[in-house]
Amino acid sequence: MGIDRTKIRWNGWGWAAHKDDLADREDLWAWLAAELGMPALLATPGRAFEELSLPPCALSLEDRHGLNGIVGVEHVRDDAYERAFHALGRSYYDLLRLRAGDLSLAPDAVIYPRGTEEVLTILAFAAARDIAVIPYGGGTSVVGGVSGSRGGFKKAITMDLSAMDRVIDVDTVSGTATAEAGIAGPALEKALEAKGFTLGHTPQSFEFSTLGGWIGHRGAGQGSNRYGRAEDWLVGAKLATPRGLLATGDVPASAAGPQLKDLVLGSEGIFGIVTEATIRVHSRPEVSDYRGYLFHDFESGMAAIRAAMQEDVSATMLRLSDAGETRFYRAYGRIGKKRTISHRLSDLYLEMRRFDDKACALIAGFEGRGKAASSARRQFDAIARRFGALALGHRMGERWQQGRFQAPYLRDPMMDRGVGLDTLETAASWSKLGALYAATRAALKTAILQTVPREGAKGIVMCHVSHSYPDGASLYFTYIFPRALDSDIAQWKAIKKAATDAIVANGGTVSHHHGVGEDHAPWIAQEKGMLGIEALRAVKTALDPSGILNPGKLLPR
Repeated sequence: MGIDRTKIRWNGWGWAAHKDDLADREDLWAWLAAELGMPALLATPGRAFEELSLPPCALSLEDRHGLNGIVGVEHVRDDAYERAFHALGRSYYDLLRLRAGDLSLAPDAVIYPRGTEEVLTILAFAAARDIAVIPYGGGTSVVGGVSGSRGGFKKAITMDLSAMDRVIDVDTVSGTATAEAGIAGPALEKALEAKGFTLGHTPQSFEFSTLGGWIGHRGAGQGSNRYGRAEDWLVGAKLATPRGLLATGDVPASAAGPQLKDLVLGSEGIFGIVTEATIRVHSRPEVSDYRGYLFHDFESGMAAIRAAMQEDVSATMLRLSDAGETRFYRAYGRIGKKRTISHRLSDLYLEMRRFDDKACALIAGFEGRGKAASSARRQFDAIARRFGALALGHRMGERWQQGRFQAPYLRDPMMDRGVGLDTLETAASWSKLGALYAATRAALKTAILQTVPREGAKGIVMCHVSHSYPDGASLYFTYIFPRALDSDIAQWKAIKKAATDAIVANGGTVSHHHGVGEDHAPWIAQEKGMLGIEALRAVKTALDPSGILNPGKLLPR
């Protein structure tokens, strides 16, 4: 049955058995303390699970008996670990609460359905019994998308879809596949690989996130330039609602009015629960070529990406780090390593080529058939040279591929040392992107300085272009800061508000691929307009008249 939840950290990221290689790296922690303007970093471990208590279960015996009758006793779980594990997602705000031992949002029980019919029956039962239902795939939401918020309901269950993990069909003629929504990224790719295909959707949460979650949050994988976002590869879906099944159809295109699948994409479980989806798949690439480039500054790197997109270069990924991110990861990679003649010669060469502290690294990926991938790489090489870039070869690309899913594992050891690490992302047209970048970066830096725990402390703000289009691109910010341990939730909220206000004011979307959840809901009306919100509420009322599905998410309260 999917991924064994007991093998995943209940209050952090990833596998419970994951070895923390940073714990004893005192050289690294001393370097990070200096970067943050702190004399030292304090040990701040989360509370032990054994110390915590859960709110009492609000389900009646009749509720429990009814759920048992639908899915079987063994698929209704209310032990302490299951309830705690499903209380929140994996945002920084979620982890602050979990590490502090706040389990007030734990569901009353966790239900593991095994198919569409069981999901439909559970929803009808929950609507009749006034029980809120929180859909749960991999639990990797970083915007409060799976928190156990109940709205006005006294009872709540989490519906964990991880037992629904079958690949139902691979249509090798049409290039499509149909799978249950609870299947996680690695299992889906393994099944497709056996047939010679790939979906190519590899978000940073790939190890744990699920097909249904990608659709519900309108996700984008790291190779979206080639393989597309969720709206590009979703053909059709089954959406279980309290009023019955909404099937969107699976034709490749249709002019029969507005398409129902657009109600599914990005709906975050508030209209219904995705149980199955048909997706477009691709032949597995013959070539996977990832390599590095160095630009003189962020502006020339962005100009190169824009040129590549508008000249139809078939790149899989063009990921450009700003100067701060380039410097940070270069310094991070050198900690504990002896400086060699090779390092000094490399630095001298870059200095001679006038690459200074404004230099920005870009990783480009090219996949597909051999000749096509090589042609795309040569096209981008020419564009990079046009904008003054230095080609760095395969080594940087290979390092990125080896660690592409490891970044989330850095957050927990940092939080154990009194350091906060969070991310946010946005997107805008090329004409607005420069101002959006500058304003958001400045807002983050200022808000961090206003909330640090001591005078002289500071934060680290980094950014990269992660997904690009002919008309614009997304910006992905990472920020690291000393935690104000006596008010760390208030600190996070202040930083989040300042950054999101800056994004909205400068023409960016509140989310490019993370979704809205609870964290971005206060700004969604500014993006959609009140008439747009009314339209979405009307859909909610039509499909979920009792309002039991995922209370508090997506729509403003």
